[in-house]
Amino acid sequence: MPHDHAEPHSLLPSDPELRSRALETILVQKGLVDPDALNALIDTYQNEIGPQNGARVVARAWVDPEYKKRLLQDATAAIAELGFMGRQGEHMVAVENTPDQHNMVVCTLCSCYPWPVLGIPPAWYKSDAYRSRAVREPRAVLAEFGVELLASQKVHVWDSTAEVRYLVLPMRPEGSQGMGEAALAALVSRNAMIGTALAEAAT
Repeated sequence: MPHDHAEPHSLLPSDPELRSRALETILVQKGLVDPDALNALIDTYQNEIGPQNGARVVARAWVDPEYKKRLLQDATAAIAELGFMGRQGEHMVAVENTPDQHNMVVCTLCSCYPWPVLGIPPAWYKSDAYRSRAVREPRAVLAEFGVELLASQKVHVWDSTAEVRYLVLPMRPEGSQGMGEAALAALVSRNAMIGTALAEAAT
């Protein structure tokens, strides 16, 4: 999967991260936060509650047409079938990329995000630049992420809210027929499920 450092720096403001690190340092020094507990919480969201869960959902939808149908009809219930549920994932909607339409998710008001399937939102997702430009000029933002679409392919921008959160179902890569779910899940990045990337090519 692509690493964060490969993403466009224009969408990765360092100031919020620096502020949060400074705040963490102060809270730890004052004894208000246990650094071990904080590290355990971060580890949980990075390794247990994270994009690998969403990738499993996508892979299952690619290999199981009935599951895909349920996912598109009632994403919350279909995702729960795989054991992924909880706060920030109560009201999920899955939107499918097709040759005619590419989907992209943003939260224009704050940073609403489906934590159970995607984990901690990246800094750029919460940035003012992404939140405003994704709506005004989605193709330009996608191009900065390396996603070049055909002129005939429409872009639909979905505004995530506290009531509804979205999961993009990317198109299955060509040549991936015969691959198992685990191998397919490895082709699905967090960004692909936000819509700012495509699924990795099958090798």
